[in-house]
Amino acid sequence: MNRLNTQRLIAAFALSAATLTASAHSYKLGDIDIGHPYTRPTREGQQVGGGYLKLANKGVADRLVSAASPAAASVEIHSMSMEGDVMKMRQVDAIDLPTGATVLLQPGGYHLMLMGLKAPLKAGDKIPLTLKFERAGEVVVTVNVELPKPATGADSTAVPHKH
Repeated sequence: MNRLNTQRLIAAFALSAATLTASAHSYKLGDIDIGHPYTRPTREGQQVGGGYLKLANKGVADRLVSAASPAAASVEIHSMSMEGDVMKMRQVDAIDLPTGATVLLQPGGYHLMLMGLKAPLKAGDKIPLTLKFERAGEVVVTVNVELPKPATGADSTAVPHKH
């Protein structure tokens, strides 16, 4: 391998590592691991955004009881489900985190609703979010505003292209 190819390979690995570091982030509060808080960009005038993350409880049972962010007038905890052909979204008081459980807050299930956004959420922005747990207490996490990742694999609806 010549020197130029070696330098390109090193640069590619460095860029890959920087990308992974920039997109993946996690927090810990006692025995609760909080993985990759994120939201999607919103449009001018859009008053609501969704918040997503992963909660893993490695200790005694707990509950996520509230969330707040200076980016929104309020943050609500919601569940979403399908009943027949009807999507039902409801505010819930808390999300139970049994011992050893992992709960995903994601589109189509539990999620956070950022209500009364004070400004549009733009890709690359980072917003603070305070999560309050019944036993573990409070922690402030950073929510990354991220574009959706392109679809991949056999189920991909992406337009095919040639190299």
